[in-house]
Amino acid sequence: MAFLESSRRDPLYTAFALAVALGLRRGEILGLRWSDIDLERRTLTVRNQIQRVQKELYADSTKNRRARAIPIPRMCVAPLRWQRMRQAALRAAAKEWDESDYVFTTRTGRPVEPRNLSRSFERIGLDAGLPRIRLHDARHGCATLLFAAGVAPRVVMEILGHSQIAVTMNIYTHVTDGSRREAMGHMDRLLRRRRPAE
Repeated sequence: MAFLESSRRDPLYTAFALAVALGLRRGEILGLRWSDIDLERRTLTVRNQIQRVQKELYADSTKNRRARAIPIPRMCVAPLRWQRMRQAALRAAAKEWDESDYVFTTRTGRPVEPRNLSRSFERIGLDAGLPRIRLHDARHGCATLLFAAGVAPRVVMEILGHSQIAVTMNIYTHVTDGSRREAMGHMDRLLRRRRPAE
């Protein structure tokens, strides 16, 4: 994906990779803690989200109030390892460090401001000359790719963290021209009559 290639040098590259590959919500990305990630088993558990209410940043439970475990795609393992090393270097260089265990932090260990994650995402896209895309569009893109790959709707629902399958089906599925043509191709094959032997 052109966006990920363009964002490779950004400090938040790993966050963007998780948004694209796993369809995590902005607050869920920022609420991830290292204790939620098992790189050996390649699993990640979404338990919390970071939200801003007026002047206060706070940790809250996920949108549907339940944790979900997601396998980590191979493409996200190296970026997560890089993020751990990068953060260790920031911690070592900081005069003061807020020990929070968050995967994504500022230079002093504090949680990242949700708006800053969105702004960085949009800035990278614009700088790369891509059509305007928002961070939330990565969630839509993830769902679209999963459905295009033939992943079962219930599995997509679990990955995205929806409480009901109807939400997944209504919001994230749309029929492409290629899908319509493929469906009609199936009908052609199913309904084709054999020509009678002469």
